[in-house]
Order: sequence, then C-alpha cells, then structure tokens
Amino acid sequence: MKHRTMGRLGWQVGEVGYGMWGIGGGPGGFTGWNYDVAPTALDLAADLGCTFFDTAWVYGRGKSECLLGELRRRRPDADLRIATKIPPLNREWPPRPQDTLEDVFPAAHILDYTKRSLDNLGVAKIDLLQFHVWEDRWAAEPGWQDAIDRLKEDGLIDGFGISVNRWEPENCFAALDTGLIDAIQVIYNIFDQAPEDELFPRALEEDIAIIARVPFDEGSLTGTLTADTSFPAEDWRAVYFGPENLPPTVERADALRALVPDGITLPELALRFILHHPAVSTVIPGMRRPEHVRANLRVSDADPLPPELLDALRAHRWDRTPTPWSM
Repeated sequence: MKHRTMGRLGWQVGEVGYGMWGIGGGPGGFTGWNYDVAPTALDLAADLGCTFFDTAWVYGRGKSECLLGELRRRRPDADLRIATKIPPLNREWPPRPQDTLEDVFPAAHILDYTKRSLDNLGVAKIDLLQFHVWEDRWAAEPGWQDAIDRLKEDGLIDGFGISVNRWEPENCFAALDTGLIDAIQVIYNIFDQAPEDELFPRALEEDIAIIARVPFDEGSLTGTLTADTSFPAEDWRAVYFGPENLPPTVERADALRALVPDGITLPELALRFILHHPAVSTVIPGMRRPEHVRANLRVSDADPLPPELLDALRAHRWDRTPTPWSM
C-alpha cells in the first residue's frame, strides 16, 4: 500500500481507505450488509495496509462506528486513522435552502454527537471529525466555529473537516476561509471531475486534505448496472438510480468499456483515475466483503495510468446539478 499525506494534518495514510456506509447497514442506506462478515473484511483491510477508515453515526445509527471501534481494539498497535461524521440535526441530506445553522448543526448537537461517536468508537480522541453536510452560507456564524475550537482545545478531536454536498465542490470555500477546515470530503470520479477545476488547486495551495468519496458513482462505475437493474425500496439507490438517472448512467458506463485496458477491470480503472491526482489524500470505496477489500486495495500496487488514457477518460466528464433524487 502506497501512502499519502493528509494535508496539514501531516498523517501518512494508505491511499486507498475504507468507506464504511455500506458495511454499517441499517435504515436509509445500502442493503446487503452482513454483520458476521464485516469484521473479517475490516481485519483483512488492516492486514493489507489500509489505515484510513471513514464512518459516520448515521451509518447503521452507530453500528458502523461500533464495528470500527472493535477493529481498533483488535488491532491496538496498528496505526489506524479514524474519521467520522456528525449527522444534521434535522436529518436532511443535503440541507434545504431555508435550513439555518441552528436547524442543522447547533453547538449542543455538535457536542452531543461527538460524545456519542467517542463512545461508539471507544476512543478518547477522534482523529478527524466532519460535518456530514454543509452550506457555505453558515461559514461566518460563530456557533459551529466555537464548538469546533472547544473540541480541539479539550483534546476530543485532532482534525476537522466537512463533507461537501453532491455536485457542489465549491460549496466550501467560505468555510476554508475560516482556517478551521483541515479536510474536505468530496465526490470525485471519472464522471464527477469538477473538483479538479477550483477545489483541488486550492487544496494543494493551502495544504488541505482531500478525501475522495463515491469513486464508483454509487455502483455505476463497477460496470454491473443494466437498464433493468432495480434495488429494494429501503435501499437509497432505488431513488438515485430511478428513471431519470439509470438509463443515461448505464449508457455512459457502457461507453467506458472500450477504454478499459486488458488485464484490469472497470472498478480498478476508476480508482486509478482518482489516484492520479496529487490533491487526493485518500479514496474511500465502500467494501462489504473480503473480495471487495482485496480488489480495491491491490489497486495501490499498480503503476500510474498513461497520459493518453487519462486524456481519454477526461472526455467522459459528466457535469450535473443537484436534483431531488440526487441527495
């Protein structure tokens, strides 16, 4: 596993991390979780050099955090970096235009859920605490700033970051102006290349860590979706891959197949595209089973993609704007 630096935080982390939404299960997420298999997948990831694990309270309503805490207790000498996220108080993803900071991240809520996450993870300090949603119109308000300052002063968190809303990579620049943001988590993949325009140059200039999430566009870049794919009603992908999005997504994913070199898979190509960019500190594919772990983590051993292939992949950029189904 190759390592990269987490911006000004200075940590060396495996460039392929672990996204823990799917493994956490529970309401409002991915179906297909297996709590009996999950510890094996997590242990394997640690064995293969994965050191960055990203979770959130809402993933299984604390279950994903507990799974990560158990891994850390099984591996007390491993240099694991733990990141988690505070849910919005009003449970709206993304925030609505009328939502105020008090609706979403009042100070008492920030402190309460930090304590919950500390308990679930079984740690005295969280390496990276993040807000699970964000609106830059809140940036200048003192409530969240004072809460984060207090958590750092009390030694309860090391770094702080925000998870940027889907297809809004610049909706964090006012937050960066405050100097309180150590990391930005943003959707970045072959389709969603917009972070390269303004966010990545600023991150490199200001030494901000970039966590690339949704590397497979919720599954389309694994090459497994077809026009007939459906998901259980309780799986959020039933909304995301509805009639407005599934047909064009499948068409675009199919168009990529001709670019996949012999000997590799489309998911491997997707991860290697993300890792070509020097602003990316780590990429966090979701992995529910050991075979996912092996396939994704071995990508770090591969050579960089050749420039002509990168150029060809750039032609598959797909700029979109948030919609009611995109969440």
